Amino acid sequence: RSRHTMWGIIRELVTGGVTVFLTTQYLEEADELADRIAVLHDGGIAAEGSAEELKRQIPGGHVRLRFTDPAAHRSAALALGEVTRDDEALTLQIPSDGSQRALRSLLDRLDAAGVEADELTVHTPDLDDVFFALTGPTDQPKETVR
Repeated sequence: RSRHTMWGIIRELVTGGVTVFLTTQYLEEADELADRIAVLHDGGIAAEGSAEELKRQIPGGHVRLRFTDPAAHRSAALALGEVTRDDEALTLQIPSDGSQRALRSLLDRLDAAGVEADELTVHTPDLDDVFFALTGPTDQPKETVR
């Protein structure tokens, strides 16, 4: 409750013309409140832009289709071509930017094949994905000073 109250206060300040410089480690907060975001890494700015600009730089968007009928699952995989199949879970993962045009094309191809998915979900990169892509792996061994 207090977080949402604080977000409301920040939005009111911005609406009133006040510039707010917000530092946060909570990327959901940055996504919700910031017009411009700078991702810091190793003491420098790794990337800067609006949340949407930063997200568009990161690959990994996809549509996930789930089926209950194995035959429909197989038919959809054949009709769609470039997919990642999970035959056990009866799901397909199709690379996509999540745009209306891409979704319409995907659905048109399913319709042409006479296939209907039981569930469709869209994943577009979020700021967590951006941060991890920009800052690299964290499993690097640390040097110890003796």
